Amino acid sequence: MLNSVMPFCIILILRLKSTTSAPQALNRKFYLDDKIITSHSGHVLSTQNIKGEHLFLLQYKASKAIGIYDTRSVKALGFDSLSDFAVLEYLKAKGPQPVNTIAQSMMLTSGSMTTAIDRAEKSGHVTRSRDPDDGRVVIVSLTPAGQSLIDSAFEKHAANLEKLFAVFSREEKIEYARLTKKIGTAADAMNL
Repeated sequence: MLNSVMPFCIILILRLKSTTSAPQALNRKFYLDDKIITSHSGHVLSTQNIKGEHLFLLQYKASKAIGIYDTRSVKALGFDSLSDFAVLEYLKAKGPQPVNTIAQSMMLTSGSMTTAIDRAEKSGHVTRSRDPDDGRVVIVSLTPAGQSLIDSAFEKHAANLEKLFAVFSREEKIEYARLTKKIGTAADAMNL
């Protein structure tokens, strides 16, 4: 998905940069190419004609920046990758789970999931056992060390995410959540 989106994004970035012009007296904010023209005092003077392609680019770039922040937060807590943290976080929330359930819920390939679980098992944070009712199913469980690690790490990571989203007021958080759900639901329903 990401590779198929990249050429479109590059073309769109070039198009947006080549079509933007504003009087010298205006201050243009270009964080994430937002095309919002503001005065020196910060008041919005125009939002031009913001189209779906531009909104997509804003969402894509913001999502990428948030993802980088999220990964850095997790790595600062001593995890090798976001998936390593996510496996422990999932088990913290759901309790012991079959490997395939974890993989499906986290939208990871079975290979990526196996690698993450291998690392967690090697470091003593999870154990694998066979399901007594179906010997083909492998159940992954947190060890006491894994539980302790994720309890501490989760609180710190949640605080880091709270710090990031503190740029929003309470009302903006509610609106952001509403709009994000709305566009996600619409994209799922369109099913192109």
